[in-house]
Amino acid sequence: MLGFPPGDVFGEWWIAIGSKTLIAPEVTLSVGLPGEALDHSAEPVLTIGDRCSIGRGTAIVARRRIEIGDDVTIAPNVYVTDHNHAYADVGVPIKEQYPTHDPVRIGDGTWIAAGATILPGADIGGHVTVGAGAVVRGKVDDYTVVAGSPARVVRRYEGGEWVPPLRTPVEDWPE
Repeated sequence: MLGFPPGDVFGEWWIAIGSKTLIAPEVTLSVGLPGEALDHSAEPVLTIGDRCSIGRGTAIVARRRIEIGDDVTIAPNVYVTDHNHAYADVGVPIKEQYPTHDPVRIGDGTWIAAGATILPGADIGGHVTVGAGAVVRGKVDDYTVVAGSPARVVRRYEGGEWVPPLRTPVEDWPE
């Protein structure tokens, strides 16, 4: 389901959205850069799994590969991209340098909280919580909680329990 009003959608030929996925209003889904030629026989560049929820105002902008697993929850105003401006050549304005890119993966059952930024090269495991406003790049192991800018591990599931422990133990949660 796509919410109304929809956000910008560009390169829809290379976007695959799974079943029972909800995309809220004003979500931008984009593949490629203006004027960039993409092969119509190529596999999708941006894939969103089954039963996902993408919050209002989120932007997912892909050039090479962004893979979002099943049962992923993305809160409002999250930015996910697999490319970035290049600045290596100091003799050329940044806006004129060809962007760099690195694939992004978000594993099954993960939650990305409001305002987070997922940068090129992020490889986020399954059942991960990314805290509000976090900036993620690099590998995040399964069953962890990351927060901050840059994101760092603040909790992980080890040996059948969360370390450090949760403030309210699971057995105390209402049914």
